[in-house]
Amino acid sequence: MKTYYLHILRFLTRLWKFSLLIAVCITLPSLATAQSLLRDTEIEQTLRAYTNPILRAANLNTSSVDMYLVNDKTLNAFVTRGQNIFIHTGLILEAENPNQLKGVIAHESGHIAAGHLVRRDRSNRSAYGSMLIAAGIGIAAILAGEGQAGASILAGSQQFGVLDALAHSRINEASADQAAAKYMEKTGQSGRGLLEFFEKFRYQEVLSNARRYPYFRGHPLSSDRIDKLREITGESIYKNVKDTDEELHQMVMMKAKLTGFLDAPQTVFSKYPKTDTSKPARYARAIAHYRAADLKNAITSIDSLIKDEPNNPYFHELKGQIYYESGKGELAIAPFQEAVRLMPSAPLLEIALAQVLIERGSPELNEKAIAHLKSALRKEGTNGFAWYQLSQAYDRKNEPALARYAIAEQAFAMGDYYRAKSFALRAQSGLVAYRAQKRRASDIIVIAEIQLAKQKNRRR
Repeated sequence: MKTYYLHILRFLTRLWKFSLLIAVCITLPSLATAQSLLRDTEIEQTLRAYTNPILRAANLNTSSVDMYLVNDKTLNAFVTRGQNIFIHTGLILEAENPNQLKGVIAHESGHIAAGHLVRRDRSNRSAYGSMLIAAGIGIAAILAGEGQAGASILAGSQQFGVLDALAHSRINEASADQAAAKYMEKTGQSGRGLLEFFEKFRYQEVLSNARRYPYFRGHPLSSDRIDKLREITGESIYKNVKDTDEELHQMVMMKAKLTGFLDAPQTVFSKYPKTDTSKPARYARAIAHYRAADLKNAITSIDSLIKDEPNNPYFHELKGQIYYESGKGELAIAPFQEAVRLMPSAPLLEIALAQVLIERGSPELNEKAIAHLKSALRKEGTNGFAWYQLSQAYDRKNEPALARYAIAEQAFAMGDYYRAKSFALRAQSGLVAYRAQKRRASDIIVIAEIQLAKQKNRRR
């Protein structure tokens, strides 16, 4: 599992562009506490297995909807314009079964399919005229670190149209509920998960906004919504359909992995004592032992899982990670190679293997690393870490132009247009023999110049 830290202000600036002002006001307090995004092949694959059928039922292109896992234990999920779904780790850990998690994902998909964020932009413009001054003060207060004061300014004045905007939000929430039930019906699944989720947190309705979970600040809950959803889901012929054994297993393994990585080791050992010999318990304990620098017990635990499931790529990946991050890179190669062999379609696994191969230093392993990184980038071309690793491999190969080009791609993927332009310019003269990379470097220069000009104009 990898963590990629976000620059909060930069992220909020992007969110401002993606969503309407009132959506930012609602979700901003929770986003400000989210420090990082997590990347993990196993969890991403599980979430995709749950989500893609729902997206197809919503007539959405699965490859056009991006999902992000936010390292935040608060209960929350939200969408932004550009078809992005954000899931907090807290939501996964709080969901009691896959159907509940799917219900929330179906609800968020309903917002995307209905274009609620775009339409809310348009429908609320009339309310924004007198609200902008107060909103500007509120946003400034939040960005200055005064979150509660800023939220109070944003939400406290009826005359600025906030209540009108929230009324539209309540309508959209009911619409997304109905859409979620329809999507679950079309996929032959019960829609009761979302109902169970809402009923579990029904008490949130009587709490003040400051005390509610972030999810219920951005998704107003009401008895009417719950009653209507109960009526809709109760009419479905699939209302009693249960999660499959495979889905339940995926869920408990995902929870065990998150607990192992995010909780303190002693907390993990308390939740998953030695007497529990189930796979999820051994998985969580293997991670906890590794995080507690107990290499012997970590390897013993993960080896027991590999013995049970020798064709599980995620167990081999974890073993490689344990060895690598314990300073035993030479022992990490074999398990990472096995993980890639078992799941060659996963770019994160190839990137992890390439990183180890590069650090071993031999020209032969370096060439293999370059091949794996190129393969990973064909699947995930905007992975900045992969481009950085590729630059390191080219540098070891004494290919400075290609190394600079890779850095230009990394900077471009991260939105650092000044650095992208700088390295693309420095790479160009040495890329004569690499026509594809030379053309791409030229494109980066042109696009970076346009973006830098736009940034300059906005500052004015």
